[in-house]
Amino acid sequence: MSTNQRLARKALVLAATALAAATIPAATAPLSAQTTTAARSISQADRASGAKANPNLIAEYGGAITGPQATYVADVGKTIALQSGLGNARSDFTVTLLNSSLNNAFAIPGGYVYVTRQLVGLMNNEAELAGVLGHEVGHVAARHSAKRQKAATKNSILGVLGTVLSGAILGNGALGQLGQQIFSQGSQLLTLQYSRGQETQADNLGIQYLRSAGYDPRAMSTVLLSLANQTALDARIMGQSNAVPTWASTHPDPASRVRAALARAGANATGTTNRDTFLSRINGIMYGDDPAQGVVDSRVFIHPSYRLSFQAPNGFAMMNGTTAVSISGQSGKAEFSSAAYSGNLDRYVASVFASLTGQGQAQIPISNIQHTTVNGIPAAYSTARVNNGGSQVDVTVFAYEFSNNQAFHFTTITQAGQSAVFNPMFGSMRRISASEAAAVRPRHVEVVSVRSGDTVRSLASRMAYNDYQLERFMTLNALSANATLTPGQKVKLVVY
Repeated sequence: MSTNQRLARKALVLAATALAAATIPAATAPLSAQTTTAARSISQADRASGAKANPNLIAEYGGAITGPQATYVADVGKTIALQSGLGNARSDFTVTLLNSSLNNAFAIPGGYVYVTRQLVGLMNNEAELAGVLGHEVGHVAARHSAKRQKAATKNSILGVLGTVLSGAILGNGALGQLGQQIFSQGSQLLTLQYSRGQETQADNLGIQYLRSAGYDPRAMSTVLLSLANQTALDARIMGQSNAVPTWASTHPDPASRVRAALARAGANATGTTNRDTFLSRINGIMYGDDPAQGVVDSRVFIHPSYRLSFQAPNGFAMMNGTTAVSISGQSGKAEFSSAAYSGNLDRYVASVFASLTGQGQAQIPISNIQHTTVNGIPAAYSTARVNNGGSQVDVTVFAYEFSNNQAFHFTTITQAGQSAVFNPMFGSMRRISASEAAAVRPRHVEVVSVRSGDTVRSLASRMAYNDYQLERFMTLNALSANATLTPGQKVKLVVY
C-alpha cells in the first residue's frame, strides 16, 4: 500500500477482467464454435482511451517493473499479440510487467497488455506466459470489453458498501455471501465480468495464437491448472478450504476449462516451450509482497516505510493489495487503508463513512465518535448500525493519527452486535522500530538445479516460509509429492 497508489484508488479505469482473479469458468460451448474471430485493427479512439487509462492502471497495480525481466516479458507479449491481427508491428503493443503480488493479467483496447510479477513467477515456461497474454489479447480482439461494458461493476469496498446499504446484496444475514464480493485482493478497479462463452473464446484464441507463433498450445491448459491449484492453496492457507474462489464464484468448474483447453490444443500437440530460457530470464523476480507496499506474514501486517504493524484476529486471514489490506473471516470483513488527513480525527472518521456510500445514496448516520489511545497512538472510532431489508449490519471505522498529516483506518463489517470481534485487531496497531523495519525483506524466485539425492520434500524445505512449504513448492513447480526429479533439472524456490 503506497501513497501514489492510494491516490489512484478512485480512478475509474476500464480494464479487461483478470484471467486468474476474475473468472475461470467451465468451457461448455462447443470448441469449434468459438475458436476464431475477425480482429479489428487498433483504432485511433482505442489508442487514445488506452493511453489515458494506462498510467492509472500501472499505479493501481504497484507500478511498472523495468529492466531485463520486463524486457523479456514484453518481447514475448508482443510476439503473441501480433498473432491477433490487431497490429502489424511490435510497436503497436505496449506490454507491462506490474509490481503486484496478485496473480493477475489483463489487456485493454489500444494495444496495452499487462501481467503481474506474481503470475509470471507461478509459470514454468515461456509458452505459458505467451498463452496467458494471448488469452488477454484475445478478449480485446473479440471486442469482449465493448460487449460487456454494461455489466461493469466496481470491485471495491467503496462501490459494494454502497450497494449493501441500498439493500441489493446483503439479505437475510448472508454475511458469508457478502464476504466474497466486498474485497477482491486489494483491487479497486472498474472491472468487466466476461461470460462463459467469452472466456471460452479467449482461451481458444490464445491457443490459436500459441500454435501460429510456434509454441506448444498445450501450455494454455497447464497454466490454467497451475492457477487453479494456486487459488485452492491460497484458500487453504487462509483457512477457507470450503470457500469458492473469487474467479470461480459464478463458474465453479475450472477442471472443465483445463480439460477443454487441452482438447482444443490436442493431447499430442508439439511446439516450443522455451522452459530453460524462461527460467533463466525470471530468476530473481520478486515473489509475494513488496516491502514498499507492506508485507503480510501469517496474521501480521507490517509496513516498514510507514513504520506500523497490526495483527488480524484469530480465525481471520489477510490479503495485501497495492492500495489496501483486506481481512476476512467467517464473522466479518475488514479493510485497512488511508485517506487524506487534515489533522482532525473526527473529520477523518466522518469522511471515511461518507466515502462508503455512492452518489445519490443516503449517508450513513454516525454519532458519538469516541476517542482513545492505542499503544501511544491517538485514535478515534465510531460504529453505525445499518438496516438492510430486515437484516442489520454494523459498520465500524477505526482511525489512527500517525502524524499531523498522516492517518490510517480500518473499515469493518459484521452482523449487528458482533463488531467487537475486531477489537483485538484495533488494539494491536503499533509503531515499529527502525530495526524491525530494516528486518523486513522481500522474497524472490531462485532457479536451482536438482542435485543427486534431492527430492521434492528436501527442496521444499528450503522454501522461505514457515508453513505449507511442500504445498507451495509443488504448486510453484507444477509437481506432485511423488514426482521423480532428475539431476540437472531446473526448479524454482522462493527465498529471501
